[in-house]
Amino acid sequence: MAQQPGKSSSKKSKPSYLYSIIGVALVLFLLGTLGLIVIHANKLSEFFKESIEIQVILRDNVKEEQAIALRDSIASRPYVKSIEYVSKDMAAERFKKEFGEDFITLLQYNPLYASINIKGNAPYVNPDSLKVIEANLTQQSIVREISYQRGLVSKLNENVRKIGLVILSICILLSLVVIVLIDNTIRLAMFSNRFLIKTMQMVGATRWFIAKPFDLRSIINGALSAILAIAGVLGIVYGADQLLPELAGMRDYFMMAVLFIGMIIIGICISLVSTHRSVMKYLRLKLDDLY
Repeated sequence: MAQQPGKSSSKKSKPSYLYSIIGVALVLFLLGTLGLIVIHANKLSEFFKESIEIQVILRDNVKEEQAIALRDSIASRPYVKSIEYVSKDMAAERFKKEFGEDFITLLQYNPLYASINIKGNAPYVNPDSLKVIEANLTQQSIVREISYQRGLVSKLNENVRKIGLVILSICILLSLVVIVLIDNTIRLAMFSNRFLIKTMQMVGATRWFIAKPFDLRSIINGALSAILAIAGVLGIVYGADQLLPELAGMRDYFMMAVLFIGMIIIGICISLVSTHRSVMKYLRLKLDDLY
């Protein structure tokens, strides 16, 4: 009679494994989706920072050779992402295209200044770094002034900091929820195997011998759950690309690979730990306590 519960539980274990794989996959999918948001939020922040232009406005009597030499000197500095020299004539032409007015004909002279326009690397686009950059550039004798949207830089960095704290809090909370949900899902799946585990112990099997097949199965189940979750996340990426093609240009494939590897590791580790704990728990229980 002792084998009957084992057989019955063995049959029930198959659908339980299926449900646990789907349950773990759904939880990992939520975690992966949040990770995707974090990655793109960071890239979006970098995009906005690197779109802020710093204008190095030159004095009116500066020769073009001097301006180009300064541009080349600035271009070698680590904070520069892109740089261009805009002459007085180019500045006037751009103004005419943008506003549709030919002010040179009206004024009989060009009041605009030549400039060197810089777009910085994201880590340097913050108030403190820009103050240092501004102080360094204003020491050049041919530089008249430095112009950039100071209020926008401060506001952007403040908002990025706030959003980062919110996302970090959500990540910590969701990570805890993920661990608890996966642990409970695995323990429910193992509940149907409790009689099989106890039967194996009663016929003299060692704890390692009993736990080994369940542990191996948990590793496979965790990997399958992660693969299903990754497929779901890739589905979101594909859908987002169809709606907003611009997102493709901001994609960080390395960080996405790290995210997917992390999902696989989390799925396997939590499944393995939860399964092993459950097996050990049922091995410690008396037969009467299993009912």
